[in-house]
Amino acid sequence: MRGGKRRNREPRPDRIPLRAIVPNLVTSLAACAGITSISFSSEGRWKEALWALLVAVVCDGMDGRIARMLNASSKLGAELDSLADFVNFGVAPAMFMYFWFTGGPTHMIDGEPVNPILIRVVLGCALYYAMCDCFRLARFNTMLEQETAPYWKNFFTGVPAPGGCWMVLTPAMISLALGPKWSPTPYLGIFMLLFVGSLMASRLPTISLKHLHISKSWLPFVLAGLLLLIAFLVSNFWLTLGVVGLVYIVTVPMTGWIFLKVRARYERDHCPSALDGAATKV
Repeated sequence: MRGGKRRNREPRPDRIPLRAIVPNLVTSLAACAGITSISFSSEGRWKEALWALLVAVVCDGMDGRIARMLNASSKLGAELDSLADFVNFGVAPAMFMYFWFTGGPTHMIDGEPVNPILIRVVLGCALYYAMCDCFRLARFNTMLEQETAPYWKNFFTGVPAPGGCWMVLTPAMISLALGPKWSPTPYLGIFMLLFVGSLMASRLPTISLKHLHISKSWLPFVLAGLLLLIAFLVSNFWLTLGVVGLVYIVTVPMTGWIFLKVRARYERDHCPSALDGAATKV
């Protein structure tokens, strides 16, 4: 009857809303993109492999926001996200670098076969990078349950997995943009895999843009810089990504210096007694 009151439907424990599946579908799409990138790399289709990784990065940035927007966050989604990140930003870039610096599926560079020993060395470095990414993700999951000092809110512990993927693929992006003018050697690949892998597994502070604020006086300059970046992306996409990746690498020591200043300021403002005690002992 029209005048009757509707009965409130109580949620049943054996049912979940359909919206709760959407974030997991986006995460699954990211994992599929990472696996597709591995397939393209094994076939020597380098640009397609990089595009697949870009799709994985976009989906990785969207799934958490979609989960919060739909109020569909879950423990299953968090675990699925970590597994997808290991595939997308650990295994996929490691395999890309392995095939890229060993001559692709034929292991031929400039018509000459690559030294089998060098192939095994690059493979070992690729495995090291992937395991460093796995360790970084596992440590991140354990740190979610721990309290951290307030001055860590603008910093990551170690290079995040997507950032590490971006860093390690920088030589490939620049090489694809420049063509035959610049062809990196396998020794550069060995260095990048070891260097970036170590940065991910380290406890060095790296920049986090989630809680970063800018002054209103700097807003016009920031907007102008973003517009300039977009213009360069349109004109030369891969070269711009490669150069920005190099800038990201340079920010690591700069961020460490800024972190030391922020920590010292926090300890001076909130722990003066500890500093006075240390000064007395000296």
